Amino acid sequence: MFGQGRTLIIIMLFLAGVINYLDRSALSVAAPFIQKDYGLSTGEMGMIFSSFFVGYAAFNFIGGWAADRYGAKTTLLLAMVLWSLFSGLTVLTVGFVTLVIIRILFGMGEGPLSVTTSKMVNNWYTPKQRARALGTSMSGTPLGGAISGPVVGFIAISYGWKISFIIIMLLGLVWAVVWYKFVKDKPDGKVAEEIRSAEQQSEVSSLPVHPLRYYLKQPTVLFTALAFFSYNYTLFFFLTWFPSYLTMAHGLNVKDMSIATVIPWLLGFLGLALGGFISDFVFKKTGRIMFSRKVVLVTCLLLCAVCIAMAGLVKTLYPAVILVAFAVFFLYLTGAIYWAIIQDTVPAARVGGVSGFMHFLANTSGIIGPTLTGFLVQFTGSFTSAFLLAGLLTVIGAVCVARYVRPLSASDSGASPAQAQPESALSRP
Repeated sequence: MFGQGRTLIIIMLFLAGVINYLDRSALSVAAPFIQKDYGLSTGEMGMIFSSFFVGYAAFNFIGGWAADRYGAKTTLLLAMVLWSLFSGLTVLTVGFVTLVIIRILFGMGEGPLSVTTSKMVNNWYTPKQRARALGTSMSGTPLGGAISGPVVGFIAISYGWKISFIIIMLLGLVWAVVWYKFVKDKPDGKVAEEIRSAEQQSEVSSLPVHPLRYYLKQPTVLFTALAFFSYNYTLFFFLTWFPSYLTMAHGLNVKDMSIATVIPWLLGFLGLALGGFISDFVFKKTGRIMFSRKVVLVTCLLLCAVCIAMAGLVKTLYPAVILVAFAVFFLYLTGAIYWAIIQDTVPAARVGGVSGFMHFLANTSGIIGPTLTGFLVQFTGSFTSAFLLAGLLTVIGAVCVARYVRPLSASDSGASPAQAQPESALSRP
């Protein structure tokens, strides 16, 4: 999986994920300070969390289209520069309105990350390698969440919460310089030939390449997006509200809260890294690529649902943290699979746009979830209903994948295999 220029690609995508979630989690960790400084209610804080996803969801789709049109390298470079700058501009906010505006712009910058990661993996890896490559490269995101607690918490206590956003901005800009100078958008030579040869043997190679709108109407894409919606709802519930849950429901101070948040993120890091390897292993043993994706996704979403629901029912700190940690672990085991399903079923020339559309639909959960959680807590006085709702959504996502997600075929469009136009990941649309 490594070597021939791929090592640098994986490392840089991994680090981009670390910086991404370090940036994104910083507001959640600093939320108790911000809420106090600006006199914000719980409902208003939920709306600030949600505002990020207004820009983020829209630019999931736009970023995917841009990755297909202009290349993943260029798109991710621009995204990193923009989100780093908007992260730094958080220090200029003065209250609710300015925080909402900056978070929307920040979300627009971060929107293309996952889809450009998917596109880069599609460019550099064969179908049999892609799930594990996706899992490894994307596993930087929960690691960023893990280190954000102690890092941002320490800086906020020692120097003030605004300094943490400046430091994180500088990390992103340094990454952008290295990415620009040393990374190529697509491989050449032996690697390129290996990918072409492998793709000619895959089922996708026999499918015609349709306009983007065709794929956006396919049940496999729509129900994978629904499952991804349930995944993201639960993830963003944890990402945005877990620090506040620890301080509000269990009375932890910021220092102890920052340490407690590390545990679920570390398990999430392991889960995201392992999920792709498990799926590729099942594929290798069975030769059934869609089965290898669905068995991991459905099983782990159901296990996550059990853990997250039980976490909402327990009343003491340690069982709650342990159950949330296992919920995040099982959730992240599925993290690479949504992207792998799209890569397994959609021609390479449309992977960016279709992945971006799926990610856009999934991330509308971020617009709804944090605000809904804020008001549920405000009106019920506890987090129990919010935990149970997250568990219910993951069950719905698992059932939909089991029932409706299947490979696309030439007959879906009335085209025969003879009419297909094979498309390499290395080809332009």
